[in-house]
Amino acid sequence: MDNTITKYNCAGFVLKPDAPELLDIFLEIKNKFNSFGIRVQLAKKSAKMIGLDDGVEFEDMCKNCDFLVSLGGDGTLLSLVRRSYKFNKPVAGINAGNLGFLADVKIDEVDNFLEQLKSGECRIDERMMITATLVNGNGLERSFYAFNDVVATRKTVSKMATIDAYIEDDIFNRYSGDGLIISTPTGSTAYNLAAGGPVMYPLTKAFIMTPICPHSLTQRPLVMPADFTIKIKTPKDKLLIVVDGQDDYELGCEDALIIRGSKQNAKLLHRKERNYFSVLRDKLSWGDR
Repeated sequence: MDNTITKYNCAGFVLKPDAPELLDIFLEIKNKFNSFGIRVQLAKKSAKMIGLDDGVEFEDMCKNCDFLVSLGGDGTLLSLVRRSYKFNKPVAGINAGNLGFLADVKIDEVDNFLEQLKSGECRIDERMMITATLVNGNGLERSFYAFNDVVATRKTVSKMATIDAYIEDDIFNRYSGDGLIISTPTGSTAYNLAAGGPVMYPLTKAFIMTPICPHSLTQRPLVMPADFTIKIKTPKDKLLIVVDGQDDYELGCEDALIIRGSKQNAKLLHRKERNYFSVLRDKLSWGDR
């Protein structure tokens, strides 16, 4: 669903980690935001990285600001979306490198972005998120969110992962191989694509289950409605659970991973010209001869 943002008095910024060279770019962008009447707050960790002492605690920034901005690449935006998810704030991505699938506003497009934001012409795309709950053998639960994907994979290179997958508590498949990707439509162009999974329009609500180097060639990617509940277990050895390629957890033989579509969507703030299929053509070189 497309929405418009009506309040844009304050923007909260997070910068790509370990990139102190972003100081001058950030200050330039901050001045642009200020010239359009938008105050800027910078997360404390990012401020420290570029040598500034006026940073704000991340949670306070999320509470105080009307929308959030990542300055970096898709990985920076991914992290920001997950960390700020409970605050339900729109997130825009300014790309400090090449055009990204998610962080799609280039440095030289910031003025245009702000003009559209001020005139109410920007749009908010709502993207499906995953809520995953890790339940250990004692019944203790730990929940987390994923924007792109949750990957169950082998802990050691020398062993094959064995994964039992359940739909609504009924077992439907045993995957043997390097692992299993459970992706959102947004994540379909990430690890899922590299593993041979399908590209899916990002505003769709569905799960994509893609085996990684399966032992059996009959195993194929599967697309399912987002209102199904998926459970992952392993009958032997331990699995590594990787969230958006950034956080990891351990899944033992007595544990279970429960995966559901989140009730609340992530919100990405885009310029009105942003066209998903144009991004696909640029990033994947579709149509090139």
